[in-house]
Amino acid sequence: MTELSRRSLLAGSGALLMLASTPGSAEATTTGVATSAAPIRATGAARASAISQGTTLFHADLHNHTLMSDGDGDPAKAYESMRSAGLDVAALTDHATLLSINGLSRSEWTRTGQLADAADDPGVYTALRGFEWSHPLLGHVNVWYTGAFTDLGGSPGMARLYDWISRTGGISGFNHPGREILRFNDFAYNAALREQMVGLEMFNRGDDYLFDGWSSGQSSPLNACLNAGWRTGLTGVTDEHGTEWGYPEGKGRTGVWAVENTRNGVLAAMRERRFFATRISGLRVDATASGVRMGGSLPFARGDVRFVVDLDRGPEWVGKPLHLQVLRPGSRAPEVADVVETEAGRVTEFTVPLDVADGSWVVLRIADPSQANASPGPSGHPCNDWGVAYTSPWWLTT
Repeated sequence: MTELSRRSLLAGSGALLMLASTPGSAEATTTGVATSAAPIRATGAARASAISQGTTLFHADLHNHTLMSDGDGDPAKAYESMRSAGLDVAALTDHATLLSINGLSRSEWTRTGQLADAADDPGVYTALRGFEWSHPLLGHVNVWYTGAFTDLGGSPGMARLYDWISRTGGISGFNHPGREILRFNDFAYNAALREQMVGLEMFNRGDDYLFDGWSSGQSSPLNACLNAGWRTGLTGVTDEHGTEWGYPEGKGRTGVWAVENTRNGVLAAMRERRFFATRISGLRVDATASGVRMGGSLPFARGDVRFVVDLDRGPEWVGKPLHLQVLRPGSRAPEVADVVETEAGRVTEFTVPLDVADGSWVVLRIADPSQANASPGPSGHPCNDWGVAYTSPWWLTT
C-alpha cells in the first residue's frame, strides 16, 4: 500500500482506530493485523492466553528509523503509522553516529522523546524512545529506557557501551546478530550486564537469523549468544528505514505478555523475558515448560519436561499445519531434540527429556513445513523450513 493511500485511509478511520484500541471494546480483545489500514478487521488471535493468567498479549515493534539517522521517513508520522498497523507498542531507535552516517543529535534525541510522549496512550498504546548504538565491525545494539544516548565517541567498544548501559539503568538487545563480522566480540559475556541485555533479534525485516553466518563457518547466532552465558529473550523487529512503519505483513514483531500496556508494564515484561519473536501480525504464542513460562528457569538438572503451547492466529489460521521444534545447544547449529506436529488454533502438550549436561537452554521454534527457510543451515536440518515464531528461552539450573 502506498504512503498516500494508507495515510488517506488512516485519516478517514480515526474514530474506528480509537474504537479498536479502547480497552473493554470487542475489538480490543483481539490482536491487530498489518494487512489493512483499519485494524478493526479482527483476524488476529485473542489477547488472552489459553494456558496462563495475569497478563495480556501486546504486539511490539522495538526497532525503527527515520530521517533523523539513515531512514527516509518523517518521524512525526512513525508512531501513528505503527498504531494504524495494529501494533500496541512501538519504538523509534535512530542510529547514534556511525562514522560517515550522521546519527542522532541532542536536539533530535529530545524531539524523539517529545514525539513518543505525545503518542503514548497509557493502557492503550505504548510509545517508546530508544537509540541504536552502531559499530561497523562489532555490531549494533538497541538501547531503551534511558534519558540520554551514547555513540562511538563516548562508547567506542563493547566494554564501554556495557558500562554506559549499566550506569544508566536501561535495557538493551543485540541487533541483526552476525551481520557485522566481529559479532559483538563473538558475544563475549559480561556478567554485570546480564539482566539488562534482554533481547536477541531472530527476525529482522523478513529475515530469520537462526543460521546467519553458518555457511561461512560461523556458529548460529542463537548458539553463540546463549552458549556464551547471555540470558536474552528473542525478538522480531521491522528495522524500518523507509516510510511504511508496521507494514506490510511479514516483517518482524515481538509478542509481549504484560500486566498492562504501559511503559512500566512493557519494561517489566522485557526484564522477565516474557515475550516471543514472530513475523506474523496477530499471532499468539504462550508456552510453559513444567509450569514455567518462557523466559524463566527450570530448577532441575535433568528429567522429563512437559511443554504446553498455546498457538493461535485467529480464524484465518485455524487448522493450519505447523511444527514445534525443540532447540538445544549445538556447536555451529542448534540441535533439535524433538519435532512435534501441531496446528494453529489449539493447545499442544508434549514431553521431552532434558539434561543440563547437554546445555543449559531450550527454545521452541514454530515453523511452517510447507515453506522453505530462505537462509538454511546444514543439509537435512529440521529448521530448514520457514520460521513463524520463537519463544524466549528457558534455562536449566541446578
